[in-house]
Amino acid sequence: MGSLFRSETVCLAQLFLQSGTAYECLSALGEKGLVQFRDLNQNVSSFQRKFVGEVKRCEELERILVYLVQEINRADIPLPEGEASPPAPPLKQVLEMQEQLQKLEVELREVIKNKEKLRKNLLELIEYTHMLRVTKTFVKRNVEFEPTYEEFPSLESDSLLDYSCMQRLGAKLGFVSGLINQGKVEAFEKMLWRVCKGYTIVSYAELDESLEDSETGEVIKWYVFLISFWGEQIGHKVKKICDCYHCHVYPYPNTAEERREIQEGLNTRIQDLYTVLHKTEDYLRQVLCKAAESVYSRVIQVKKMKAIYHMLNMCSFDVTNKCLIAEVWCPEADLQDLRRALEEGSRESGATIPSFMNVIPTNETPPTRIRTNKFTEGFQNIVDAYGVGSYREVNPALFTIITFPFLFAVMFGDFGHGFVMFLFALLLVLNENHPRLNQSQEIMRMFFNGRYILLLMGLFSVYTGLIYNDCFSKSVNLFGSGWNVSAMYSSSHPPAEHKKMVLWNDSVVRHNSILQLDPSVPGVFRGPYPLGIDPIWNLATNRLTFLNSFKMKMSVILGIIHMTFGVILGIFNHLHFRKKFNIYLVSIPELLFMLCIFGYLIFMIFYKWLVFSAETSRVAPSILIEFINMFLFPASKTSGLYTGQSGYTLIRKDSEEEVSLLGSQDVEEGNHQVEDGCREMVCEEFNFGEILMTQVIHSIEYCLGCISNTASYLRLWALSLAHAR
Repeated sequence: MGSLFRSETVCLAQLFLQSGTAYECLSALGEKGLVQFRDLNQNVSSFQRKFVGEVKRCEELERILVYLVQEINRADIPLPEGEASPPAPPLKQVLEMQEQLQKLEVELREVIKNKEKLRKNLLELIEYTHMLRVTKTFVKRNVEFEPTYEEFPSLESDSLLDYSCMQRLGAKLGFVSGLINQGKVEAFEKMLWRVCKGYTIVSYAELDESLEDSETGEVIKWYVFLISFWGEQIGHKVKKICDCYHCHVYPYPNTAEERREIQEGLNTRIQDLYTVLHKTEDYLRQVLCKAAESVYSRVIQVKKMKAIYHMLNMCSFDVTNKCLIAEVWCPEADLQDLRRALEEGSRESGATIPSFMNVIPTNETPPTRIRTNKFTEGFQNIVDAYGVGSYREVNPALFTIITFPFLFAVMFGDFGHGFVMFLFALLLVLNENHPRLNQSQEIMRMFFNGRYILLLMGLFSVYTGLIYNDCFSKSVNLFGSGWNVSAMYSSSHPPAEHKKMVLWNDSVVRHNSILQLDPSVPGVFRGPYPLGIDPIWNLATNRLTFLNSFKMKMSVILGIIHMTFGVILGIFNHLHFRKKFNIYLVSIPELLFMLCIFGYLIFMIFYKWLVFSAETSRVAPSILIEFINMFLFPASKTSGLYTGQSGYTLIRKDSEEEVSLLGSQDVEEGNHQVEDGCREMVCEEFNFGEILMTQVIHSIEYCLGCISNTASYLRLWALSLAHAR
């Protein structure tokens, strides 16, 4: 508990590492996580340090591994579960691993490049076959004309330029065919009409199936087009427009025989490409599967190797450049493990001269070291999120183990919901060694890392749910209600008591929609519910009013106790650092302010609960009004909780003026005495103005913080009501 209650004692150590054993020694230190290095080369840029070349090599290996992981994930190959944390690779294996990864990257890029090229060719051939099939219906070949002429039925009836006239002028008819994206058809047609001035004939047909774009890989709808034109200049314009709209243009056959030969050749080539592409994909998958066997371990090894060289860059060399000197912060309890790690690293490297260490004194403040385990780690992370404590301060994470789940349970009080949360967290705890939980998605990993927090939150929610008597927002009658409805009937009491009490009869029950239970009537209230809130309140019309009062006061009480406990923990810090004057000048005034105002508020709450009964509840004063009157000092007489609570009497009219005059006179005399004393003795100089401003700001901040934080604890009440509805 000592380590968790207060951060560990840390000392500064100096390591002397032989150049040949530095890598192995730092690897052994990193595996145990014993030290924190200090940068001895702060004035040297990162590009001028000794091991910058090795760091760049590690970054290159990281780039190759990232590329391999991307390709493995793209191929949907699961990464095998290797060693959780393999050590950094020995220096002898680094060059071999680098050569293997570089060779694997080159081979993989070449295979992927060939695969993409084959895939692109296959898509182009498939598009070509669709184009030939669709354009066959556009134009009918007239075998009587020369092969360079094509006849369209619409040309024969053209009034502007008939086919015979075009033939006499020696005009040569040309064709451009291909595929275009569905969204570009309209703009493409308008551009052809404007540029070619109507000297083209365009035919379109939509493909029945969507095809993958060979450039982008997106599956989209395509249109097959056939453009007939005459004249070379018009042909050049048409081809430029097709390039501008990224059309896939393919040669158009002149004869039916040529079309048939092209179709047969395409079918053969497509079958061959399918065969080659399947073999290429199989080989690529084999390469990726082989790479996936060790990629996880190598990623961790390269990260550790890079971290080792980063730490070596923080070391300085001695005069002979044969020994590296490092300064590290190490807990005093781990000094023996540090020596063993250096001996282990020297033994693995085979050095004749071992590395060693010395503890050096320092006046610098060491870093905060708090040792955690799998249970306390989550709570420590919550505290560290607000700020890491100073060296050797009290660690509030120990108390957060209880306060954090409990304050959550105050808001989440429902033993049905809490039990479900408890079972979910218990399932995570029992299966915490399952490897898939550590490698799950971000949200699930967040739940897994906080499994013990969820476990306690669910357990405390079960407890507060029993106190609130809430199970899935419904009350449960386990022990029987403490209220007796039959005792309110007049028949249950003698006639002499009928005039003293408001009782029920058949007429009252029949004509009133709301009936009130009077606890002052004998036999109506038989005692409190054994555990929590009586289930009869779930039927009452003033249920929300009752729960509001109860939960609001409970939230204020818990909040003030929580804040007071924090001030008390500060006293332990002052005692540890031997600053007793802070106890008298800081902690005790803070406690007085807290207890005299908010502690008195708690006293009034408990006093009203204990003193006033059902018979005297109507004359009980409001705690809120009494609390406000404590600051306003009302002149009129008010009824307090107890005798002598409110009001004050002025002793004499001019007494306040005399007190102020006497006080000012004493202050002036005291100032003269202090000045004379300072002339006689030499005092230690200090910045009084800075200390004064610091304390004034701290006092204002503390006073305002007490008020605002007390109001903030009312969120417990608000969220509890919101969850219960």
